[in-house]
Formats: sequence, structure tokens, C-alpha cells
Amino acid sequence: MIHTRGLSRTFTTKTGAVDAVAPLDLDVQPGEIVGLLGPNGAGKTTTLRMLTTLLKPTAGTATVAGVDLRSDPREVRRRIGYVAQVGAAPAPGSRVAEELVTQGRLQGLSRAVAADRVADLLPRLDLGELGGRALSELSGGQRRRFDVAIGLVHSPGLVFLDEPTTGLDPQSRANLWQHIRSLRDERGVTVVITTHYLDEADALADRILVMDHGQIVADDSPDALKAQVSGDIITVSIDGDLVDAERVGRAAIEVRHATVEGEQLHLTVERGDVAVAPLLPALDAANLPLRSVTVARPTLDTVFLTLTGRSLREGDAA
Repeated sequence: MIHTRGLSRTFTTKTGAVDAVAPLDLDVQPGEIVGLLGPNGAGKTTTLRMLTTLLKPTAGTATVAGVDLRSDPREVRRRIGYVAQVGAAPAPGSRVAEELVTQGRLQGLSRAVAADRVADLLPRLDLGELGGRALSELSGGQRRRFDVAIGLVHSPGLVFLDEPTTGLDPQSRANLWQHIRSLRDERGVTVVITTHYLDEADALADRILVMDHGQIVADDSPDALKAQVSGDIITVSIDGDLVDAERVGRAAIEVRHATVEGEQLHLTVERGDVAVAPLLPALDAANLPLRSVTVARPTLDTVFLTLTGRSLREGDAA
């Protein structure tokens, strides 16, 4: 469904060239839900914008939904759906069903076909009773499902969702997750989703691509990625130098991996419950008073932290 080789994007700034996306080799199979993770500035949105024809690649090749990205971008747009982080502003007074029909017409559908598609789509996204409602009257969750409907009205086989649940309450997020799953399970739609929510990627994605500094640094299923980080994670906050704390920790216990992030020290050990007992008195003896300590199993955030030394939630410059 997606096949890229050496796809890249370089921006020219006053200070020189910036490689937003390094040469990217990517394959997405039909019927997959693929999660694209990484902090702001990692290259996720730039990658999505290239694959959806909104930004021309600097170099490389790509086939998207069976069409060459460079030679026929118009046909690529006909075959894909794209839901941006912020939905387009509707015309004043627009109503749900009529706006979706208009979007279908813009995709080349006849009015009759567009109306049939909308009539089928609205109940699938829990918008069946809202066809005549003004868009300005929709709740946040309803409006986000409407945005998804825009991306689906022309029945694409491939859909890109850029941060689809940002700003939604937990119930609305859970409902939208179910709708995304149904796209694959009931219609065989391939979905590429970018998100900052680790639970979202864990719950939805068949495969996760982790981006950092414009490169794919990991590519596997959520369970397989977490299995790469064996052991437990001890996270400590202290009143003192974390570099000193790492040195003391390595001397007191067997540490597989250590990362200093902000005001916290993360230590990967075989068994956290066993390692905590000698670690705490060692820190105290070194005059490094403890403020907090937690022990946890590996998560997707742990995977990213281990691979790159930063958290997925860390806000870099976009």
C-alpha cells in the first residue's frame, strides 16, 4: 500500500539546510494499522505531508495506494483519505450531511453517489442522527468524527490520520479508537496514524514506527518493541547531581542501561524489586537525598527512551 525508497525532505533556512526527514525506506502492507511515533520535530508530520502530496520530497521515490507519488499526485489524492490535526473551517451555517456531500463532490463523485456514501457513513461514525445539525453545534468528539468522515467519504483504501484524538475526552477517544479499528476489520482499510498518546498506539497499531531526528529508529509490533527492553525500570528523583546518582547506582547494583532525562534518572535492571533495596541506602550514603522512586515494567515510552535518550512526550521544536 505504501512503498518508499530514499524518500527525504530538506528545508533551506537562514542558517543552512535542515534535513527534516532523512532518506526513508518504508513499506506498509494492505490492511495494516501503522502507528508513527516520535516527539515534535521528529519528522512525523513532514513524512505524512509528503505521502499525502502536500509537500514535495527533496529526493527519493514513493508508491502510495498503487500510484507513483511524484508522477501522478492527483491520482494519489483520489485514492487516499487524509485527516489533518485541525479540520478545515466549514462555510458559515454548514450542516453535517450537506458538507460531506460537498466534500464527496470535490472528490469527483456524483451528487447521488456522494449522498449514498454519506447515508452509509454517518451511522458508522455515530453521526446518524446529526446529518441536519450545524457543524458549529457539534461537540469536540462529534466534530472529530466528522473530520474522519471527510477523509472517508470517497471510500479510500488508505487513510492517514494526523493526531486524530488530540483534545478529546477519554470516552470520545475510546469511541474513535473503535471506529478506526472498524475501518480495518470491516472494510480492509489501511490506516497510518500519528499520535503522541502511547496508550493509543499500543491499543490500535499492528506495527509501530518510531521516528527521531527524521529517521526511523525502530519498526515492529508494540509487544515486540517492549520485549526488546527486558527487565524493570527504576526511576529516581533526588536532591543532587543525577550524574553522581548514576555513578552511585552503577556501583551499587547491576545496571543494564541508564538515562538522565530532565530531573529524573532511569535505570534498567533485571528485577526492580530486588535492586531498589541496595540502591536507596547507597544514594543516601553518597549524600544524594531521595525525593521519589518508582519501579515499572517497560512501556513504549521506555522503548523510545532507551533508543534515543529522550521521551516520546518530550516537546522539541517543530
